[in-house]
Amino acid sequence: MTTFNWEMKGPSREHVRTFLTAHGITRSFMKRIKFHGGIVRKNGREVRVTDMVEAGDHVQLTLPPEPDNPNVAVSHIPLEVLYEDDHFLVVNKPAGVASVPSHLYPNDSLANRVKGHLLKEGADSHVTHIVTRLDRETSGAVVFAKHHYAHSILDWQLKNHELSKRYVAVAAGLFPERQLMINQPIGRQPGSFIKRMVRPDGREAQTQVQRLAASQTASLLAIQLHTGRTHQIRVHLANLGFPLIGDWLYGTQTDPYIHRQALHCARVSFYSPFDQKKITCYAPLPADLASLINHEVYPSRVR
Repeated sequence: MTTFNWEMKGPSREHVRTFLTAHGITRSFMKRIKFHGGIVRKNGREVRVTDMVEAGDHVQLTLPPEPDNPNVAVSHIPLEVLYEDDHFLVVNKPAGVASVPSHLYPNDSLANRVKGHLLKEGADSHVTHIVTRLDRETSGAVVFAKHHYAHSILDWQLKNHELSKRYVAVAAGLFPERQLMINQPIGRQPGSFIKRMVRPDGREAQTQVQRLAASQTASLLAIQLHTGRTHQIRVHLANLGFPLIGDWLYGTQTDPYIHRQALHCARVSFYSPFDQKKITCYAPLPADLASLINHEVYPSRVR
């Protein structure tokens, strides 16, 4: 089982619970540790989270075992790995692959492929903790955690906007602003299980847009999400009258150079407390999006 070791530093005494919280252990995860086979030790002796630690004490956390999920099938289709260590895995998802299994795609989602990768690598756990998700037709970087503790840390970073995701998109039309913060709430569109819309009673949604280049018919945009609502980028741009090229749900799928929405997660960045470093990963542009940019945003280059 996976274990972590720390030394208590500082002049004051504190509860084990407080010490663990400072290391990213959430209250819900402490309950999982307590009731599902995890162990907390101080100086080699098992303790409760209500016990005290003081300067010089050594605290060891043994994670509870993670039972495999038999409902997640194994796929051995290779992954394009952007980064991997003992705690995190970042992969480049191709367009057309779902992030997680569903009744439509039960056996070959990205999560299925990650499970096959973890089995091949002999990882301690084969549970696929997906941290960031992309729509099936969106390409780019997706982050997985290799154990529950790492997942808990990245969930906290997501909620506190410390896990950064940057996208490249191509929108139809000449986007008028060089810089724009879109702050419009998003909710379900009535009568549709899938489609979303801007609506006053929706959930807060913030999208930062930078226009990198444009022609009269298409705009190359760099986008950063400050919230993570379903279809957020697609809904916000379509609501402004600049839907993503190729987006059949919120625009029209008529472009000859790309047959999906022109959206790619080009960069993810987060902090690893295990190695005390920032991890930044870049996913190269896929061929269809590069072709679209060349023909629609920079048409003079290909004439």
